[in-house]
Amino acid sequence: MTKIRVYELAKESKMTSKELIEKMKELGLNVSSHMSTIEGEEAEMIRELIKEEREGKSKLKESSKVKDKKPKKMRKKERKEEKMDKDMKKEEKENIIEMEDQIIVKELADKMGISVSQVITKLIGLGVMASQNESIDYDTANIIGEEFGYKIVLSEKEEDNDLIDEFNLDFEDDPKDLKKRPPVVTVMGHVDHGKTSLLDAIRKTSVTKQEAGGITQHIGASIVNVDGNKIIFLDTPGHEAFTSMRARGAQVTDIAVLVVAADDGVMPQTVEAINHAKAANVPIIVAINKIDKPEANIERIKQELVEHGLVPEEWGGDTICVPVSALKKEGIDDLLEMILLVAEMEELKANPNRNAVGTVIEAQLDKGRGPVATVLVQKGILKVGDMVVCGVAHGRVRAMFDDKGKKVKKAGPSIPVMILGLSEVPLAGDVLYSVDDEKTARAYAEKMKEMAREEQLKASQKVSLDDLFERIQMGEIKDLNIIIKTDVRGTIDAIRQSLEKLENEEVKVNIIHGGVGGITESDVMLASASNAIIIGFNVRPTQNALDVAKLEKVDVRTYRVIYDAIEDIKSAIKGMLEPEYVEEVIGRAEVRATFKIPNAGTVAGIYVQNGKITRNSNIRLLRNDVVIYEGKISSLKRFKDDVREVLAGYEGGLGLENYNDIKEGDVLEAYIIKEVER
Repeated sequence: MTKIRVYELAKESKMTSKELIEKMKELGLNVSSHMSTIEGEEAEMIRELIKEEREGKSKLKESSKVKDKKPKKMRKKERKEEKMDKDMKKEEKENIIEMEDQIIVKELADKMGISVSQVITKLIGLGVMASQNESIDYDTANIIGEEFGYKIVLSEKEEDNDLIDEFNLDFEDDPKDLKKRPPVVTVMGHVDHGKTSLLDAIRKTSVTKQEAGGITQHIGASIVNVDGNKIIFLDTPGHEAFTSMRARGAQVTDIAVLVVAADDGVMPQTVEAINHAKAANVPIIVAINKIDKPEANIERIKQELVEHGLVPEEWGGDTICVPVSALKKEGIDDLLEMILLVAEMEELKANPNRNAVGTVIEAQLDKGRGPVATVLVQKGILKVGDMVVCGVAHGRVRAMFDDKGKKVKKAGPSIPVMILGLSEVPLAGDVLYSVDDEKTARAYAEKMKEMAREEQLKASQKVSLDDLFERIQMGEIKDLNIIIKTDVRGTIDAIRQSLEKLENEEVKVNIIHGGVGGITESDVMLASASNAIIIGFNVRPTQNALDVAKLEKVDVRTYRVIYDAIEDIKSAIKGMLEPEYVEEVIGRAEVRATFKIPNAGTVAGIYVQNGKITRNSNIRLLRNDVVIYEGKISSLKRFKDDVREVLAGYEGGLGLENYNDIKEGDVLEAYIIKEVER
């Protein structure tokens, strides 16, 4: 008799693969997954058993209609015991008092039902002098509570959840109301391994042609129909600069498809993608792409996957590997079949008959249409005309478009739609809730804004690396916000990853912005608003930015070596930062002309804009605020005379040691290194 796969037998027996696997394990059959094959004899035996079991169940149903009647006395005794249990539980509950980090003495006394003077007397006994209107901390309140036979517990701070409950935005669905929904699949992998080409082959529309350099610029979502079943694909960007986006893509995902090029192997971003999928606890299907290439080696890829904890099914593991060729459109049907199989195993369900709940995948401000958000509906049905709230944004859904850009009236679970009508642009990852009326929407949005304002006010005092440790010890700082500006984009990610590893229990490091180019006024204003430190690599602040930084008391640090910055921040977090030497900028000059002098190289004709340029100062050459050269001055002249310094408002001639590539418009920044006592 012929062999049969587990999932095929499950279909035939009208049961899920999961149920069949459990049954087979009970019978002592060794089955690893729904893709395992079993012999014809074993399959026949299982068919017979299922048939007998079903027949036996129907007979049992008929015979089990006789009720088990207990004597009256026994039922009375049981009821009495139940009542006693309930009373004991009630008493236990009444003796528990919830509080936040602090509680007012009078409030604590009221909650315990005793006089304030009794509590104050106990506090004096503990050496705590507090009046009835003063606050005491949790530890003190706990000791007082124990004295009077009460248990004090910290209330969980779930402000967002409290708001959700307050406005009745979300609730747990009854399992009876849940219906099957399509799977949401995220396509991940290393840049240039063919993610977009694979998606292109799946949905048979050209995506790569619209994208700059073949790199996906934003997350897109598309629906694919396979034999009457829908699959939703999220296309997350493949470049390392969008790592955080990829992590976010996995939050709304049911299945991750990991694309690995057969001619290239497992690369750093592939490992990153594996870690994201594992962290999100999402099943992974590996699509081994580019199998049409002569240098393709599928076995080597499987070996590399094993090294990262993904063991292929053929090797006794549970990771499905599908060889595909996006170019030749080979293996695409197998991949789609496997996705549907894994989805069946996951038993994905949602309640469509309720107010909609969804997640924002991407959002932007469109010139003609206003705030536009791409939302993946997760529960309920979102309809045109619904009032919605989403973070601090709210509004009525004016129009909805599907993945092909066509207008739609409604969208159910797992369906991605683009919506218009929000009051402002929400953040990607924000949860969207459908509400009953405009009043609720406005009230919720206002509460969210209020919470955001409170958070900002808490962080209004400016932070610097010098006083960071003291502020952490005092409990003032929980987050260290950093803005990074570099000369090239690739450096941003390297710094971001290194800095994020530095966080400890007391402080969390957040990179709130990263950009290429000089440190500008807007960077300083952002740092001021978000209480951040600015770190520059091979770039310098503009004069305006320096002035604003002084005014706003923003800490701006510039470095030439990544490790120096990492060491500084690490030391600041641990409280060991002792800068004995600091750099002081003493002047700036602009290059107005250049002259080639025999035996002396290029000399710059300069105009000193502010401060002074001295003969023994260090000098930086800046071009578009990026550091081109750093070194010493070889000569400084006024007319034909050598001078020690040139002051602001005067012109002079300046030569740099071992450097001749000076151009008109360059800026020269003179600085000295000063020893500072702390």
